[in-house]
Amino acid sequence: MSACPSASALSQFSKSRSSGSHYSSEGVFPAAAGAEGVGRTADGRRVYFVAPEAPYGALAEKSLVRSERCVPIPDVLDDITAAAIANPGMSAWAALVERARLQPGETVLVNGATGTAGRLAVQLAKHLGAGKVIVTGRNAVDLEEVKTLGADSVIPFSLGALHPMGTKKYEEALVKEFANGIDVVIDYLWGESAKTIIVAIAKAVDDATPVRFVHVGGASREENIELPGAALRSSAITLMGSGLKSVPMSALKDAIRNVFDAVATANLKIAIKTVPLSEIESTWDDAPGKPRVVFTMG
Repeated sequence: MSACPSASALSQFSKSRSSGSHYSSEGVFPAAAGAEGVGRTADGRRVYFVAPEAPYGALAEKSLVRSERCVPIPDVLDDITAAAIANPGMSAWAALVERARLQPGETVLVNGATGTAGRLAVQLAKHLGAGKVIVTGRNAVDLEEVKTLGADSVIPFSLGALHPMGTKKYEEALVKEFANGIDVVIDYLWGESAKTIIVAIAKAVDDATPVRFVHVGGASREENIELPGAALRSSAITLMGSGLKSVPMSALKDAIRNVFDAVATANLKIAIKTVPLSEIESTWDDAPGKPRVVFTMG
């Protein structure tokens, strides 16, 4: 069905799918950019939509999208907020509920909690009943800010060649924290930080105590890691991913609906920067992050 978009977020998903580099890209070019957006259908319904039919995109006056890829937007939610929060909120909800099966009272670690999705994961984990939320990331100042969103404990880290002792210090801090128990890891970074978490789980968590590790994003740009087999043999860790194809589209749509409802009930907070579509060329190469850039049409 056709839709007239009013807003579309500059997400990493949208950028990579538009360029053809995302694994779900249909590879049809030339094509209009924009993999998700908010708009009105021909019969006047206000919806969030994802993955419009190639070569149509969300960054246009009109787009074409399958009805099953649309989610109604509650009247209390404005277009800009809906466009900004749908994708990162969905990824956090799906990881916590569909993949990790988070239970009330459990302890959650969010690796890479200073980005938009990570911040929402912290808020949603608390909303869903997590007993404790631990957050990690490179920016210590931003991590302290995440405490205002519900984080109970912060672990900053500095990794890479410029910080030869960084991995050891990070592992020691994790081992100390995990001595009190850890049930779920939501990972937005992958790379060295994820590997260090897995090793720390093997060293610190009691024998046969299950830990669910959910990989959601690769913000570290380190696609591959050298994972010691001993870390898996000596722990009850379950490694899994969360995203398109690992979670059914129907469940992803449910996740978006639940996030839309939680904006009010959980008082979800997301930083947003609105940009007119006329300024897309100067904005497109900005790194997706905080605040969330939302292009407006019209």
